[in-house]
Amino acid sequence: MAVTKGKVPVSADLERNSDWMSQELGVDRSFDVIRRDISIGDRKAALFFVDGFAKDEIMERILTTFAMLQPQDLRPTPMKQVFHRYLSYIEVETTDDLHDAVSKVLAGPLALVIDGISEIIIIDAREYPVRGPQEPDLEKVVRGSRDGFVETVVFNTALIRRRIRDPKLRMEMVQVGRRSKTDVCISYIEDIANDKLVQRVKDKINQIDIDGIPMAEKSVEELIAPGSFWNPLPRVRYSERPDVAAAHLLEGHVLIIVDTSPSVIILPSTLWHHLQHAEEFRQSLGVGIFIRLLRFAAVFLSVFLMPLWLLLATNPQYLPESLAFIGAAEPGSISLPIQFILAELGINLMRMAAIHTPASLTTALGLIAAVLIGDIAISVGLFSPEVVLYTAIAAVAIFATPSLELGQANTLFRLFLIVSVAVLGLPGFAGAVFLILLLLIGTKSFGVPYLWPLIPFNLRSFRDILIRPPVPTQNLRPFAGPSKDYKRQATPGRAAAKPEPEKVRIKLENGPASRRKRRERKKIW
Repeated sequence: MAVTKGKVPVSADLERNSDWMSQELGVDRSFDVIRRDISIGDRKAALFFVDGFAKDEIMERILTTFAMLQPQDLRPTPMKQVFHRYLSYIEVETTDDLHDAVSKVLAGPLALVIDGISEIIIIDAREYPVRGPQEPDLEKVVRGSRDGFVETVVFNTALIRRRIRDPKLRMEMVQVGRRSKTDVCISYIEDIANDKLVQRVKDKINQIDIDGIPMAEKSVEELIAPGSFWNPLPRVRYSERPDVAAAHLLEGHVLIIVDTSPSVIILPSTLWHHLQHAEEFRQSLGVGIFIRLLRFAAVFLSVFLMPLWLLLATNPQYLPESLAFIGAAEPGSISLPIQFILAELGINLMRMAAIHTPASLTTALGLIAAVLIGDIAISVGLFSPEVVLYTAIAAVAIFATPSLELGQANTLFRLFLIVSVAVLGLPGFAGAVFLILLLLIGTKSFGVPYLWPLIPFNLRSFRDILIRPPVPTQNLRPFAGPSKDYKRQATPGRAAAKPEPEKVRIKLENGPASRRKRRERKKIW
């Protein structure tokens, strides 16, 4: 978090305040930081702002009002008259600290310094350069909303507020970075989110001591949830869709919204959160279940298809006679393990090239990759046709993974399995799978096991993960902690319960069934 400097009190001397702020802001050295000397009822005043952040219409209206004021209009208390009567803008506050005033100006608002007044008026009339809300490229849906988060934190919070009009929805703003002072918003629903989780997130963000976070949300993630070289699994989920963010808030998650980034951090997140997509809930129940199961199968193939085929192709003794056709009909002039490694590196190289290729040339790049590289490599006998086929299937399956971060982690797992099979054969494959499972079991996201509800096992939640649940059956919140509002709706087919007397209610809450439910919810934490 930004280190606060010692307080510099605002004095009643205009020149002292203005000179101090001009020096700190570099008015004479930075062309975009402007000081405008004005007069308010024959009192000298100075207006500080950053060019490009201030709304011209609002400034013109304020300056016109001030120019028409007479000395008697400011009596008997100039500060009260200016602030409460003549400054007719909505977002206005005061500060008695010059350091705070400088920080506010650099964030976009205007600072009004008036002679004889020992307070500075902050006018939040900023306007950031921003693009309109558009559908995110990574999370497109056939049906559904087309708006997405943008690079301005205020707009992003408004998109969430539009979907959740709950007075318990909290948007707490802090600043991160001694120099960048980036706005970071912590969002949660107060009577749903677990208190320990919320406090843990706040503490980690408050402990950040760095000069700036130019990479925005990714820098925040690495600072509050540091990973390791050996663990590529993503422990937070990113989303650019307001409806996805709102759905996670209603489940008890915490959001971190970083200014200048269109991606929102969702935590905690398990492996299964990275395998969900909004498209499943925008289609009918049967179609949604089919899409989810197909996605699970695609993710499994993306990791295990190439290593398994390589294991069986290089060890045909493991195959029964009915599957003897599995293998390379034309092995190629390069050994199969080297072919797979080269193909894997080539696919990732093409992905990197596509990112840096202009949109108008992307089709040409795809033709070069498919025709010139793939076809010619088979024609000259360097690659086996089966290697190219299974590499293409695995690449398509990786793109079917909703989470880009999980897809990249699965790519590393697949490469690790291929190398293990190439070196040690079946023992290498078994050992690599065991190490990957061990990594999954040992990973946690802010205290939540990465494989929950599989490990530890929770039948109801695991069933809802495997099969997309109908909305009428989503009665409980999977991540609502103990003593929170974990119930989403009444049980279908049952009438609303009548209010119970206090003694009966206490007896029911302390009964065996209620104690068992509380213990199950506490397992998460």
